[in-house]
Amino acid sequence: IDVALSDLKKMTLYWLLHVCFCSRALSHTPVSLHINQTHHCKLLPGLVSSQAQLCRSNLELMQTIIAAAREVKKTCQKTFADMRWNCSSIDIPRFVLLFSTGTRESAFVYALSAAAISHTIARACTSGDLRLCSCGPIPGEIPEPGYRWGGCADNLHYGLVMGSKFSDAPMKMKKAGSHANKLMHLHNSEVGRQALRDALVMKCKCHGVSGSCSIRTCWRGLQDLKDIAMDLKTKYLSATKVVHRPMGTRKQLVPKDIDIRPVRENELVYLQSSPDFCAKNDKLGSIGTQDRQCNKTSIGSDSCDLMCCGRGYNPYTEKLVERCHCKYHWCCYVTCKKCERIVERYVCK
Repeated sequence: IDVALSDLKKMTLYWLLHVCFCSRALSHTPVSLHINQTHHCKLLPGLVSSQAQLCRSNLELMQTIIAAAREVKKTCQKTFADMRWNCSSIDIPRFVLLFSTGTRESAFVYALSAAAISHTIARACTSGDLRLCSCGPIPGEIPEPGYRWGGCADNLHYGLVMGSKFSDAPMKMKKAGSHANKLMHLHNSEVGRQALRDALVMKCKCHGVSGSCSIRTCWRGLQDLKDIAMDLKTKYLSATKVVHRPMGTRKQLVPKDIDIRPVRENELVYLQSSPDFCAKNDKLGSIGTQDRQCNKTSIGSDSCDLMCCGRGYNPYTEKLVERCHCKYHWCCYVTCKKCERIVERYVCK
């Protein structure tokens, strides 16, 4: 553990634990790493006092946070694979500025991170990976005829309580940056957790003779994180730019161009406009779109015109080997042949 944590110190663990648990430090942590003694908490740099206390009192929780880190990075990159900003800068230390200056991208990352850690904790309760929690409560309402409550519900309440304790702790410190940034990050984290609440749905399993499904056992379960990320992406695309100005006796965030209304609880907000991400610019946190793959026939954000920012694109061919002419044999196996085909792809200049 000491060697593994020594490697972590060399990376951007401060950013990860303080902000979104999603830089290379924890997302690249070896699966074999186990934080199972209280002194291991001291070896994790970047923890504020309340986070370190939470680590010492619940060591299992840190394993869940490491799992959440990997999920945030992976899910973010899949969700934005069709856009100029594709989350690839999320684990590059020199691009931390992009997320610390209150951009639209930081709004999404904070929201997804808050949702991810609570999501991972809630499911860890269900799977038995956390001993201090168990299945979620059985709903109070009476189910419809043919339905009954059972199974093991995701413990959303515990996930939200413990997740918010850990992820919001840095923003509640006195030395946590500007007041405007703290308000923005706390707001967007709560938007992420609200998206998680909205993702709690009824899941059922059928019972009956010959699959008749005469009785359904149901429980409350969370949607996959990828579905929550897509909901947050929609909020990212319609995020509201805000300013920090006096409202009554204190300063609050209000929409910049529509200051006749307060900020809505379900909308992402940002303080500063983002670069266009067309060209590489370390200061602005942009890695550019050169050599990014684009879709020649698309009219969306992944189109070669938009992705390449008008610079043009280069075609290349790729040989794909796929299974084909598959045949089922009784009983019970399938044989397939291998077929090759040439596809044309395009990358930005």
